Amino acid sequence: MFFAASAFFAASESFVAKSIQELAMLFAGIDVGTQGVRVMVADVAGAVVARASAPLITHTHPDGRVEQNPTEWWTAACSCLRQVTQTLGVQAERIAALAVTATSGTICLLDAQGQPLGPAIMYRDQRALAEANELNQCAVELRERLGYRFDASFGLPKLLWLQRHARAELAVARYVAHAADVIVGGLCGDYGTSDWSHALKSGYDLLNLDWPRDLLANLDLPVAKLPRVVAPTTPIGPITPVAALSTGLPRSTLVVAGMSDGCAAQIAGGAVQPGQWLSVLGTTLVFKGVSADLPHDPQGRVYAHRHPEGHWLPGAASSTGGAALAARFPNADLAALDAQALVRSPGIAICYPLQGQGERFPFVAPQARGFLIGANADDPVAEYTAILEGVAYLERLAYATFRQLGYAVVGPIRAAGGGARSPVWLQLRADILGETLVVPAEVEAAFGAAIIAAAALAYPGLSAATQAMSHLRHEVAPRPDAERYTEPYRRFLVALEEYT
Repeated sequence: MFFAASAFFAASESFVAKSIQELAMLFAGIDVGTQGVRVMVADVAGAVVARASAPLITHTHPDGRVEQNPTEWWTAACSCLRQVTQTLGVQAERIAALAVTATSGTICLLDAQGQPLGPAIMYRDQRALAEANELNQCAVELRERLGYRFDASFGLPKLLWLQRHARAELAVARYVAHAADVIVGGLCGDYGTSDWSHALKSGYDLLNLDWPRDLLANLDLPVAKLPRVVAPTTPIGPITPVAALSTGLPRSTLVVAGMSDGCAAQIAGGAVQPGQWLSVLGTTLVFKGVSADLPHDPQGRVYAHRHPEGHWLPGAASSTGGAALAARFPNADLAALDAQALVRSPGIAICYPLQGQGERFPFVAPQARGFLIGANADDPVAEYTAILEGVAYLERLAYATFRQLGYAVVGPIRAAGGGARSPVWLQLRADILGETLVVPAEVEAAFGAAIIAAAALAYPGLSAATQAMSHLRHEVAPRPDAERYTEPYRRFLVALEEYT
């Protein structure tokens, strides 16, 4: 009995010590974005204890090429990490793990030492339009199984372009790398490992969990140069002594496989269980959700990342969003217009607030143009109200489309982006959707990457880490008279049929 009791107390003390150690851990997230690099450090409860950012230069060319210098990614990441470790002081020793997120579809070539062999081809680069069209013809089986269409933003068309137009550089390259892979390699020395989220647009098969080797061989693409792919939250390795010196991170910091920036922002916002969705309303309207299954969209409007716990992470982006407000009311007092719109709504005018030409979701219409029906030219409040409502009507149509495709949508819906800063717009969207909207406290991709890092060490998985670390700031419920938007929504649908 004495020995059994001793063993029990020893095990209890060990458990308590381990729990205290986990509670003391900090986790860092690195986001390599278009405009710059961001780093956030959070504790196990999701409190952000340090953050930093550094700008990046994007080179945009008249012929559609969009490039960045991968060396600058590493320089900016080191600068941000030094800032947060200096801010934390001795507490920086508590940083137990980190993960990296970056733009999806950006690729570059590296030599055996991880040095760039040229500029990175950014996701917005349009040079591989012809290659994307070709892949849609020759990769039909892969596309249909995974439910997407290739376009120039994908990494695989860019690789095919390099094979045809930069053969010498591709021949001497050791690695075809994504932006996150460059930072991971700089930190732990492993440039040849990626996560399946960043690898999706490079053609990685998320059902078979392998590269489509026959397809790549038929296209004469070098599968040996593509990274080994692991699930997000998988430990990759500890940082190197050189990286510790460059960043101020402790030598014990573990590098964990991350996810692409859109998925990381979704994690930050707390949408991690099947049926949960996040609407990001900025210049455009982006949707990110979680599904237990992988329904197929015959039109290829929706593509899905794979959740490390077996679910799917569908996403789609409209061409419509807040850009219409920026274009039509560039210097206006938006708060004053919001107050007037709340009184006017629902307005008489119907607006499809598309800037430019072409819609991609919830319907595909390359010829589509925006319209405003029923507003007088001398009544800017009517136009403003119609734009707010038009975006919300499109959002309602988007979620109806997801449901029609077989995706579960379970409220409340999380709301992020610049549009979530307007209480009036949130209220109108909640009324029109007939759903409560909740605004997360943090939606930065870097914060999502910190949650991913925590999932590897402090929690039994990504869902548990997200539940513990992602918090909501406030919520907006539909008003009792929200049914009054049913008829204007019907008129909006009729107008879309007529004018697009």
